[in-house]
Amino acid sequence: MFPQNASKKVLYFLILQLSFFSITNAQTSVTVSGIIKDKNSKAVLPFVNVLLKTEKDNSFISGTVTNEEGRFSLSKIKSGNYYLEVSFIGYKTSKQSLYVGNLTEFLDINTIELEEETTTLQEVVVTGKTSELSAAMDKKTFSLKDNISQSGGSVLQAMQNLPSVTVQDGKVQLRGNDKVTVLIDGKQTALTGFGNQTGLDNIPASAIEKIEIINNPSAKYDANGNAGIINIIYKKNKKDGFNGKFGFTTGVGSLWVRKENLPTIRPQYTFTPKINPSVSLNYRKNKVNVFFQGDYLYTETLNKNEFVTRNYDNGDVINSQLKRNRNTHFTTLKSGFDYAINDQNSLTVSGLFGSEKIIDKGDQPFFNGDFSQRNRLWQFLEDELKTTIMATAIYQHKFKEAGHLLNIGFNYTFHREDEKYFYDNYLPTSTGTDAFKLLSDEQVYDFNFDYIKPLKYGRIETGIKLRNRNIPTNMQFIPGVNSVLDTNAGGWATYKELIPAVYGNYIFENKKWEAELGLRIEYVKIQYDVNPNHIVYQSDGYNYTQPFPNLRLAYKINDNNKVSIFYNRRVDRPNEVDIRIFPKYDDAEIIKVGNPALRPQFTNSIELGYKKSWEKGSLYNAIYHRFADGTITRISSTVPPSNLIYATFQNVNKSYNTGIEMVLAQEISKLYAFNINLNAYRNQIDAFTVENKYPTTHTFSADKQEIYSGNIKLNNTFHFPKNIDAQLTGIYLAPDIIPQGKIKSRFSLDLGLKKAIQKGKGELFFNASDLLNTMIIKKEINGQGFNYNSNDYYETQVIRLGYSYKF
Repeated sequence: MFPQNASKKVLYFLILQLSFFSITNAQTSVTVSGIIKDKNSKAVLPFVNVLLKTEKDNSFISGTVTNEEGRFSLSKIKSGNYYLEVSFIGYKTSKQSLYVGNLTEFLDINTIELEEETTTLQEVVVTGKTSELSAAMDKKTFSLKDNISQSGGSVLQAMQNLPSVTVQDGKVQLRGNDKVTVLIDGKQTALTGFGNQTGLDNIPASAIEKIEIINNPSAKYDANGNAGIINIIYKKNKKDGFNGKFGFTTGVGSLWVRKENLPTIRPQYTFTPKINPSVSLNYRKNKVNVFFQGDYLYTETLNKNEFVTRNYDNGDVINSQLKRNRNTHFTTLKSGFDYAINDQNSLTVSGLFGSEKIIDKGDQPFFNGDFSQRNRLWQFLEDELKTTIMATAIYQHKFKEAGHLLNIGFNYTFHREDEKYFYDNYLPTSTGTDAFKLLSDEQVYDFNFDYIKPLKYGRIETGIKLRNRNIPTNMQFIPGVNSVLDTNAGGWATYKELIPAVYGNYIFENKKWEAELGLRIEYVKIQYDVNPNHIVYQSDGYNYTQPFPNLRLAYKINDNNKVSIFYNRRVDRPNEVDIRIFPKYDDAEIIKVGNPALRPQFTNSIELGYKKSWEKGSLYNAIYHRFADGTITRISSTVPPSNLIYATFQNVNKSYNTGIEMVLAQEISKLYAFNINLNAYRNQIDAFTVENKYPTTHTFSADKQEIYSGNIKLNNTFHFPKNIDAQLTGIYLAPDIIPQGKIKSRFSLDLGLKKAIQKGKGELFFNASDLLNTMIIKKEINGQGFNYNSNDYYETQVIRLGYSYKF
């Protein structure tokens, strides 16, 4: 529940501290096409005049003439009520109603037939709607160029300001749920994980054009991710000639020590440097467009600084601190070309290289209850290198009708994970050094076939997808004196995944109604082969064929008011790291291990949304409910007589997520605008009993767990004279449910300033995150045989200064 006094104070403070985030009014720019024929002979008519006028006052909007094949195309048409006026010498002028909506970028009105001098056609009037906050209410689009308070940081940091999004333990949550699929340019990649999310804190925000949040994905997307999809769209210039942009950002974090170290360990990072140079180049001429983008992000970070008090049922009390100083080098290079073979056919070939080098130097001392004796000191060095290579080829065929497309794509991904861990284990009477090495080579082959056919009132989408994924891994343990490593849990394991899928999607839109009906059918075969010498786990796998329908139905009350209902069925398949058999020792006394017996979690969701728009603002409200079977969660338990805690993923019982969301945006004047996002929800996990097999078989039971939680983000932006913009972002996160416990409330305030210089080609910015240094992660965990409280004083306060120039 929300803490009464603290919540009210923070809430009142935030309301006074309105903040900004620009939600892009994703007003669709539509292309209208068709063909003109003689009514009697059915012959095509070239060089016919086609005019588009508004229904309201007959204002001219656009015009063209038909080509030799009688076809015409009108582009960049906004949503609204229109009519087409078609005229040709010797024929009677035709007037045909036309409604342009927001759900599709192309409308094909098929054939318009002209009569020779006969009767006059009467005009038919069709009404439409005005520009809206989000065309289909299933997606929100955010431009990162206006996210001033997080410029120069990572994509993960930029996401913290987005409505509906929270960040917990380095993972993104949508509406309180971390089962989120992250895409890059509409595709799953190893940079962000196949079917899950990884690496977001190491992708520079400077490389990104915009971010889409899709709460109710259609059938054309993979069925993974019951909370929704986050689509990260890289920058790409489309101007003719040679052009580009370069930028440089520097900064510093951990400006002071928020909590002093426990005795006898190395200092924690302070005044941590940040460096982010970036360059984007593009050359377009005639049929060829060549592009290149390079980003480098170097950061030193106090990645973790968690103080923990553990209380065991046998009366033992342990106080510890896990401090992790991290150095990260992340390089991304993306390049390729677009080639227009002819007017109907084009080819895009691109490649991406990513290198992520992480060095962690950590200390973890363990003391008794009154800190009078140090029981143990665990010092470690983690040396991790992740390398990603991706190659993509996309062929597109444009049919004669505008927007009538066939896309064929192939994507190959190679991802290597090379980790080395070295541990010094200091005990009162001895010292030992342990080490292990993990090598994982992931290869993924994706083939896509997508077909799009525009209609007069919408479009049809259909396609097939085939994925083949293979991940061989090898873990080698190197024990030292008095080693705590489970050397018998190493060896090799291989994950294999085969997923063919087919989908169909129909979109309809007219004067009063919008509808989207889709179905995706996926066959999934997973095989996890384990070396036969493993002491606990054996080879396992599963397969299924499942339908994943989606439905959206909307009624337009009038031009400014619309109500929608959504239904979605989705799945969360365990990722390879969730079933990985090797114990992970990044915390000396909380051992994480995967579970090969883990199975998919299927989720049904329903949502009712209402949207109201006016001249300079909009209001979006939604009520949603999700219910999942076979919920995937991490279980932590002890196996007496040891006090070590083992954390293992398991399928438990049913879980539920019910909530409301509100997004209010208003431009008060040319100088000031604000945006408020409120999300409140109830999370519940039913009581369950499971059997954990590692390190030995033991049973774990938990009572029903539920909590009411939410968050509020109050944003404002100021446009001052002399091209100066300012942004202030306030975030309050209420207490929330986590596996076997809860996380307490958190609050932060971010500030950003931006000034355009050099006639708009240059830009200077300054920002500061977590101004008041209040973002502290506080948890209460009740496990089997123990409970603990933790406070994580990791780095949240960062100041940055940057410059960019476009040419």
